[in-house]
Amino acid sequence: MLQFDNIRHAYNGTPSVKDVSFHVGAGEVVSLLGPSGCGKTTLLRLAAGLEHPHHGSISLNGQMLSAPDMIMPPEQRGIGYMFQDYALFPHLTVIQNVIFGLSQTGNAATMRGNEVLEEVGIEGLATMYPHELSGGQQQRVALARALAPKPKVILLDEPYAGLDSRLRERIRDQMLHVLKASDAAALMVTHDAEEAMFMSDRIVVLRDGIVVQSGRPVNLYCQPINAFVAEFFGEVNRVDGVVSKDRVITPIGEFAAPKSLGEGSAASVVIRHEALLIDPGNEGVIGQVMESRLLGRASLIHLSVPTENEELHLHARIPGLNSIEVGSQVRVRVDPAQTFVFAAGNDTE
Repeated sequence: MLQFDNIRHAYNGTPSVKDVSFHVGAGEVVSLLGPSGCGKTTLLRLAAGLEHPHHGSISLNGQMLSAPDMIMPPEQRGIGYMFQDYALFPHLTVIQNVIFGLSQTGNAATMRGNEVLEEVGIEGLATMYPHELSGGQQQRVALARALAPKPKVILLDEPYAGLDSRLRERIRDQMLHVLKASDAAALMVTHDAEEAMFMSDRIVVLRDGIVVQSGRPVNLYCQPINAFVAEFFGEVNRVDGVVSKDRVITPIGEFAAPKSLGEGSAASVVIRHEALLIDPGNEGVIGQVMESRLLGRASLIHLSVPTENEELHLHARIPGLNSIEVGSQVRVRVDPAQTFVFAAGNDTE
């Protein structure tokens, strides 16, 4: 439904997005994921008509919304926008906030407002004011207001940023069901990879205004195109190695080398924390437990592995509570399915 084609934009001569192309289908949730300053919110504002692209075009169902020589006004686009700070009117009640800007008036507008409040589960708050609501309730009012005009597309700018972690988990589950029920195309900005994976049908990973990789969450997690993407989807260990024949030789084992790396090439092996396994048998290299921290659902083990030149400091994340004592020696091996090899010193290859 929503199509971006070769979009470029800059602020005061500094490029913000560079030749970005992607689409969002009907009923689909797509997340723009990346660090601060990578162009995520710029793309959202361009879609809303709050910014004018310097190059390329944006269209909705084949109808042009923006190009360098034209721009359709925001109010004519049929696009809902949920701002990061919610932007509720403090002097209006919840129902008044929700129906603000609707083309209907009177009873028709009130009926639509009550309908969408029920959809987001806060129908009992209609007469309250924003300052009387919790952060989670304000967030749902903002979502209800964005959904009230039945937009074809809804834009969400870091919608959970102001919520604590436990509330965020509950609210995002509710929001996902509401978005799917609305059948609107949803484009969400976030810098939280777990949030993007939970919410999204597809993810577009951005860096310095460029699309690095896009695809289904499982593909990005299991088949990252470079070390930057791999690291963005979870904490990792990095171990240096050298290519010999078709293997990368490292102090903690050998790994398959990609064909792009020739004999003798320096390589960087990226190992997810959960891919570092504490082996109860005799497989793997010997390491010493330096620290052990319970994180709730998992324990983080700090390991020191001696090598010829120095000691490697590695992290292993194992399920639940562990009984491994600090100072004890353990065997450490690596799950190759969660290990990725790239050219050393270059996160873009």
